[in-house]
Amino acid sequence: MRLAVTGREGQVAASLLERAYSDVEVVAVGRPVLDLARADTVFAALEAARPDIVVSAAAYTAVDQAEDEKDLAFAVNATGAGKVAEAATKLGVPVIHLSTDYVFDGTKDGAYVETDATAPLGVYGASKFAGEQAVAAANPRHLILRTAWVYSPFGKNFVKTMLRLAADRDEISVVADQWGTPTSALDIADAILHAAARLQDEKNFAAFGVYHVAGGGETNWSGFARHILDTSRAFGGPHASVRDIATADYPTKAKRPANSRLSSAKFASAFGWTGPEWQESVEAVVRRLVGSETKQALSA
Repeated sequence: MRLAVTGREGQVAASLLERAYSDVEVVAVGRPVLDLARADTVFAALEAARPDIVVSAAAYTAVDQAEDEKDLAFAVNATGAGKVAEAATKLGVPVIHLSTDYVFDGTKDGAYVETDATAPLGVYGASKFAGEQAVAAANPRHLILRTAWVYSPFGKNFVKTMLRLAADRDEISVVADQWGTPTSALDIADAILHAAARLQDEKNFAAFGVYHVAGGGETNWSGFARHILDTSRAFGGPHASVRDIATADYPTKAKRPANSRLSSAKFASAFGWTGPEWQESVEAVVRRLVGSETKQALSA
């Protein structure tokens, strides 16, 4: 099975390249060959990759910057995502598209399920929801996987930020009134590979649609930070104390959902795959990052 994944530098692309097993080939396609801001590059790049399945992972992810770059965010996350799905249709293959908890407004009391009403709070979430609609319209054979609070040993993410800050200070202030489901990109890769194998084996697969794929359990940002730093200390890495603050104490240009909890029960039922509890996955990533390659990993 050959997967073409968009977004060569992304956390999910890097995780897929690492997690792919012996009979799966992952081809990461990115700029300048494939540039979602330039829709005319998409089809030729994916055609050259000769995929059995396309994984649409590339995105504009600068949440605050998107407020000032609405046109670019929509060009990449909506138009570009639609072009990826359209290319997959022309190539006769399914598309697995990654989306986000930011399609919700965070006002629900409890974990979001796939049928809950969407109501993005900002440009980033709106552009990603528009992308979901474009993907669904362009390719009926689609899996749209919403996830949340993504981290990994690769790229820039919250885990790396906490470890970097802890190396320089004794206390870190972290928001305590936003709740969610931290999700390792390595686990997302495992879920994608599991789903892709099912799509490859079942030519008449009929359960296409929207699914949530997130870590097990829930926490707030400060609880997430404490677990990262406690784990780091246990493995001989940097540590700092965490001070709880309110969202109002850390103003940002884009409003964040107060509740980003996602239920992955539908995916588990459809595909027979359940990810680890978030604490377990955090520990695995932190252990890697505080090893002998700490300085290089944190600066990557």
